[in-house]
Amino acid sequence: MHVLICGGAGYIGSHMARFLVARSVSVTTLDNLSTGHREAVQGGELVEADLLDPASIERALGGRRFDAAMHFCARSLVGESVSQPYAYYANNVSGTLNLLEAMRRHGIGKLVFSSTAAVFGQPERERIDEDHPKAPINPYGASKLMVERILADASSAYGLRSVALRYFNAAGASDDACIGESHQPETHLIPNVLRAALGTGPALKVFGDDYPTPDGTCVRDYVHVDDLAQAHQLALDYMDRHDGAHAFNLGNGKGFSVREVIDAAKAATGREIRYEVAPRRPGDPAVLVASSEKARRELGWVPAHTDLAPIIESAWRWHQTQSY
Repeated sequence: MHVLICGGAGYIGSHMARFLVARSVSVTTLDNLSTGHREAVQGGELVEADLLDPASIERALGGRRFDAAMHFCARSLVGESVSQPYAYYANNVSGTLNLLEAMRRHGIGKLVFSSTAAVFGQPERERIDEDHPKAPINPYGASKLMVERILADASSAYGLRSVALRYFNAAGASDDACIGESHQPETHLIPNVLRAALGTGPALKVFGDDYPTPDGTCVRDYVHVDDLAQAHQLALDYMDRHDGAHAFNLGNGKGFSVREVIDAAKAATGREIRYEVAPRRPGDPAVLVASSEKARRELGWVPAHTDLAPIIESAWRWHQTQSY
């Protein structure tokens, strides 16, 4: 099997490529390196191309045969999407359309799409399953939901097989600390907590401590990046047996509060982690936790990292190797 990994120089994409290479799957990474890192590509060929440039996609696919594609390319900062919606719709929707057109020309009939919990908007119940209403509250989530609709239409019109995987909070790093989470700017809690422990990040802020949760801070669902990679491989297998467009929620199924993350990081690092409480951010729900029962039942997905401690410990090993 030969898999095209679009965005394979980024956080989740690079772990995906490494996961497949370790299982003797041939991979080719397509990335424009705008936010990805060349050094994160640790297996297969890297082809520099941009999904907003159809000619570069054509050059990347020309002369190569692919059995399936995985699509991780996206702009993904929620706040930025509110202030720059055109950029998000162009990159996440138009870029995906360019990829899909190229896939059709080159006979690539299977796609695993990196979607997001942001398609749901404000949660209406404690555990979010696939039937939860989809009402995104920002252009980032809306752009991902648009692509999910496009994939359903592509199935009907062209017979494209697809699986959209809706992540909750991806976290952690490879067990050998060779690759990990590196964003500029960094907006995710766990890397910012660990950078605060190292003294290399800005002052850590906890946005709100008066939520209706056990300790007053927001509760989120953290899933290890290698468990996400496993789910993507299972999605490839699923498409061998099922046509149509499908979607699955991917989360740990457990919720951890901001304070629990900070306490787990203190235990993993052996360091004090100072923080200040700031006002709530608009739109932050108190609890955001996935129900992944459908993925477990239909994909056979069983996350290996179900406790917070090993997820943070893997990230800590990687962060210690970085020079900020």
